Amino acid sequence: MQLFKEAVAAVKGDASVNAWLTTNKLHQPTHILAVGKAASAMFEGLPSEWRKSVPTYLVTKTGHIGRAIYNGNVTALETSHPLPDKTSLDAGKGALDFITNCGADSRLLMLVSGGASSLVEHLKTGFRYEDLKALTSAALTEGLDIEEINKRRKSISAIKGGGLLASYRGAEVNVLAISDVAGDSIGIIGSGIGSRPDDARFTYSCDIVASNTVARNAIEQNAKLNGRTVISNEENMYANVPEIAAQIANEIMNGKPGLYVYGGEPTIILPQNPGRGGRNQALALEIARHISKRDDIVGLVAGTDGTDGPTDAAGAFLDGETYLKLPGAEGAQERADSGSYLAQAGDLIITGPTGTNVMDLAIFLKHT
Repeated sequence: MQLFKEAVAAVKGDASVNAWLTTNKLHQPTHILAVGKAASAMFEGLPSEWRKSVPTYLVTKTGHIGRAIYNGNVTALETSHPLPDKTSLDAGKGALDFITNCGADSRLLMLVSGGASSLVEHLKTGFRYEDLKALTSAALTEGLDIEEINKRRKSISAIKGGGLLASYRGAEVNVLAISDVAGDSIGIIGSGIGSRPDDARFTYSCDIVASNTVARNAIEQNAKLNGRTVISNEENMYANVPEIAAQIANEIMNGKPGLYVYGGEPTIILPQNPGRGGRNQALALEIARHISKRDDIVGLVAGTDGTDGPTDAAGAFLDGETYLKLPGAEGAQERADSGSYLAQAGDLIITGPTGTNVMDLAIFLKHT
């Protein structure tokens, strides 16, 4: 858990934005738009004079503003994730209005992080909220990767895939982003809400200030400083939970003693009326099944944003006893109810919102 905390600290929104601004020159913007799970934390990384005076529109997930108190120059909203609702549509319309009203000489700073796909939305003509809800529900239950989900979202969205900035008539846009996607493409983060439109006439720049790679490397560095041997450090969790679980478990069980670190975003195919849990809890329980009765492996699987699916848990701890600790593990897996089992087993990880979002981490120690 200490290694997980070190990883999260290395990619927190405020620290990441502040570090980038310390080493890169950026003129004070005339407008700030912050969207995503880490929006509030990223905003806190800006110079205080910007935070107190620059007109700002900020949208994040419910519960992720925390105790922040903003001046009257900031409009701050909390909306729904992972399923968008009508507050998401209100926030999307507000973001579009904010962008459209920027003057010809304006300099816009966008702070973008994962979750924006659900948190802010404005639909193309002819589509309704019911279409958005059905599309999102289907995408989340079919085990699709984030690239395919975002492709579907863009097909009905007026503000994703460059659509938002197509309405910008100012002089300059600078995007700072925390990546929650493979490859760290701004065209995929938040379904491309910070993407440059093809016909843009403004100056545009984009920089990734934090990513899964940064988080994993922080784990490796900290582990080595404390005398641990790091056997694996990979961003490879981009398949369905059973496939990833088998791959990870086999590598650890057949590998040398030491630390194994993995990153990415697994997918999961849900049954009708799924139970409690998310992809990290499902992955933890499936890996626990593979390593049952082993007394030489301990680990965790958790989301760096502090939430796993529609739950308040980030993920779960596991070891060789987890799957056999209580009856009913197999049934919990079949019902997509891993969270209920792991809660009863006392293995859930509860962190609360972390101020970042760079996908998920799986950390394991194999000892002799």
